[in-house]
Amino acid sequence: MAPKQHVTIHGTSIAYLDSGRPRPPIVLIHGNSSSTAAWSPQLEGPLAERWRLVALDLPGCGDSGRLAGYSLSTLSDRVVGLARELGCEDAIFVGHSLGGHVLLEAAPQLARARGFVIMGTPPLGKPPLMEQAFRPTPVLRSVFTAELSAEAVEAWARALVAPTSEVPHQIAADVRRTDPQFRSGLQVALAELGYQDEVEIVSALTQPIAVLHGAADSLVNDAYLATIAMPTLWRGAVQTIEGAGHFAQLERPEAFDALLEAFARDCS
Repeated sequence: MAPKQHVTIHGTSIAYLDSGRPRPPIVLIHGNSSSTAAWSPQLEGPLAERWRLVALDLPGCGDSGRLAGYSLSTLSDRVVGLARELGCEDAIFVGHSLGGHVLLEAAPQLARARGFVIMGTPPLGKPPLMEQAFRPTPVLRSVFTAELSAEAVEAWARALVAPTSEVPHQIAADVRRTDPQFRSGLQVALAELGYQDEVEIVSALTQPIAVLHGAADSLVNDAYLATIAMPTLWRGAVQTIEGAGHFAQLERPEAFDALLEAFARDCS
């Protein structure tokens, strides 16, 4: 994989990795306080040899520039802008956790997308049914907290993988380097600006959408996922990855890659 490149989107420097293969692109969008490192097994493995993988650092994360204010809208605008800048508007877009919510926010602007994949992302309707979409877990207090202690960061990393998984070093490292205002700013923006109705978005999609779920995910309520009407749902069901928590792409990369590649082939 070549070193990170940078492009300016809406005045913000966005860092990204591009495997440069000729196959149709797959755009990878990481979650809260993460970076392209969340996709290391994919970017450094055989998937990048067979497909054009494009992974970006969201503003405030990784090596991208910071914003004065963070919201799902400002983040999704950068994703759409990057896709246009790199000629990836016909990509398969993959969003993990918060990245899935960013992707759903962007979906109405991605009319040429071949398909969408979300993982760790229960689509939220209005009013938000947080207590139904997410499981009660102490780590949820950290996701919108600006300054985190070393203990809180380690607890975050441990909670987001299955009990049987080794904790990938990327998780805690990325949390520590993220702009603290990324987390607190998102909380303010969600309270003041809200978000688009994601249940309505997935119900109206014309492109296929794959929903992946780690069987041991401590955050997402799989029972809630089963209640969401998604007419274009790939294979007609949520695809469960056994032995994985919230970071299935790091914990069980072979199983994750197999599902993503199968979906990409179906969409192509």
